[in-house]
Amino acid sequence: MPQMAPLLWFDLLFMFLFSFIVFMIFNYFMKPFLKNQSFMKPYQNSEKIWKW
Repeated sequence: MPQMAPLLWFDLLFMFLFSFIVFMIFNYFMKPFLKNQSFMKPYQNSEKIWKW
Protein backbone atom coordinates (compact mmCIF):
# COMPACT_ATOMS: atom_id res chain seq x y z
CA MET A 1 0.00 0.00 0.00
CA PRO A 2 2.80 2.58 0.62
CA GLN A 3 3.71 2.36 -3.08
CA MET A 4 0.21 3.49 -4.06
CA ALA A 5 0.25 6.73 -2.04
CA PRO A 6 2.40 8.83 -4.45
CA LEU A 7 0.36 7.59 -7.41
CA LEU A 8 -2.88 8.61 -5.69
CA TRP A 9 -1.57 12.11 -4.93
CA PHE A 10 -0.30 12.47 -8.50
CA ASP A 11 -3.69 11.40 -9.86
CA LEU A 12 -5.54 13.88 -7.63
CA LEU A 13 -3.17 16.69 -8.62
CA PHE A 14 -3.53 15.83 -12.31
CA MET A 15 -7.33 15.81 -12.06
CA PHE A 16 -7.30 19.19 -10.29
CA LEU A 17 -5.02 20.74 -12.91
CA PHE A 18 -7.04 19.23 -15.76
CA SER A 19 -10.34 20.54 -14.37
CA PHE A 20 -8.77 23.97 -13.77
CA ILE A 21 -7.46 24.16 -17.35
CA VAL A 22 -10.84 23.08 -18.75
CA PHE A 23 -12.57 25.72 -16.61
CA MET A 24 -10.17 28.44 -17.81
CA ILE A 25 -10.71 27.48 -21.47
CA PHE A 26 -14.49 27.38 -20.97
CA ASN A 27 -14.43 30.78 -19.24
CA TYR A 28 -12.24 32.25 -22.00
CA PHE A 29 -14.56 31.05 -24.77
CA MET A 30 -17.87 31.78 -23.00
CA LYS A 31 -17.07 35.30 -21.77
CA PRO A 32 -17.96 37.04 -25.09
CA PHE A 33 -21.22 35.08 -25.25
CA LEU A 34 -22.14 35.90 -21.65
CA LYS A 35 -21.52 39.62 -22.23
CA ASN A 36 -24.08 39.66 -25.06
CA GLN A 37 -26.76 37.74 -23.17
CA SER A 38 -29.63 39.62 -21.54
CA PHE A 39 -29.78 37.41 -18.42
CA MET A 40 -26.61 39.13 -17.16
CA LYS A 41 -28.35 42.53 -17.01
CA PRO A 42 -30.44 41.86 -13.87
CA TYR A 43 -27.28 40.75 -12.09
CA GLN A 44 -25.53 44.00 -13.03
CA ASN A 45 -28.54 46.04 -11.93
CA SER A 46 -28.70 44.27 -8.57
CA GLU A 47 -24.97 44.85 -8.16
CA LYS A 48 -25.51 48.60 -8.69
CA ILE A 49 -28.38 48.60 -6.18
CA TRP A 50 -26.25 46.82 -3.58
CA LYS A 51 -23.42 49.29 -4.09
CA TRP A 52 -25.83 52.18 -3.72
